[in-house]
Amino acid sequence: MKTIAGIAVAALTWLIPAAFAADANYPNKSIRIVVPFPPGGIADVMSRVFGQKFTDAWGQPVVVENRTGAGGNIGADVVAKSPPDGYTLVMGTIGTHAVNVSLFSKLPYDPVKDFAPVALVVEADGLLVLHPSVPAKTVKELIALARARPGQLVYASAGNGTAGHLSGELFKSMAKIDLVHIPYKGNVPALTDLVGGQTSMLFATMPTVMPLARAGKLYAMAVTGAHRNPAAPEVPAMAETLPGFEVTNWIGIFAPAGTPPDIVAKLNAEIMRIMKLPEVQARLVTEGAKSRVNTPAEFGAFQRNEMAKWGKLIREAHIAVD
Repeated sequence: MKTIAGIAVAALTWLIPAAFAADANYPNKSIRIVVPFPPGGIADVMSRVFGQKFTDAWGQPVVVENRTGAGGNIGADVVAKSPPDGYTLVMGTIGTHAVNVSLFSKLPYDPVKDFAPVALVVEADGLLVLHPSVPAKTVKELIALARARPGQLVYASAGNGTAGHLSGELFKSMAKIDLVHIPYKGNVPALTDLVGGQTSMLFATMPTVMPLARAGKLYAMAVTGAHRNPAAPEVPAMAETLPGFEVTNWIGIFAPAGTPPDIVAKLNAEIMRIMKLPEVQARLVTEGAKSRVNTPAEFGAFQRNEMAKWGKLIREAHIAVD
């Protein structure tokens, strides 16, 4: 029996250094980045940027896989249930990792317990645009108009639970006004009706609506970030009129819970390096986005704060998607 026990201990002693050696050599095979949304959006764009830069730095192929559906829940769930070895990552968003837990009655994953935060990648400001016929040129004037016409001004969104919808509800709550919400199936039909004058206003990402504003088809009133955006410095921030108003459509990389801390730290360091590259910074400007240097712990704290903030608003506004 002593001989058998000795063999077992020797085997474990052999395996433990091998496991640490594997971590030290990470990555030594292909990495998969799951994007829970269709190609073309900022989550997809940044995933492909990281994929190429990871390959350039580490010499390993990176596969970007779009797994769409259920507001991003399907793709996020795939990663939640993947091996915690650093070879499957998800480009999580404000929806998949902060909002959906309050929107959906049954989420197939826990956005905190099932993931290891790696790095907050970018925050993209939204933009409040109005049909030119709306007689208001400032946020203060819009609030006064809404109070004079309660329940008459209509704001569109790309759908229930989207960042545009939540921006509108936060605006209503902080300004103490009554607006009517009409959800559409995406930004394209919502913009079509806004340009046509069927609705009054819309919160959407800057690259989506800024060209229409510059062409005079819509009026750009305010950005939803805490400060003015370098992509449109002439447009004031909502917070200049409503202190504390801030909605950023953020994205960040998560690994499955249990991923070794040294792998998470290596990924974080490489992501922070990539975000500082001039070509990446230039790309962010075109997307109306900005980067933030952060540690995995800071990203985790940020995520929990976002969950609390939006959970409170969703409960108070009685928002649900199922």
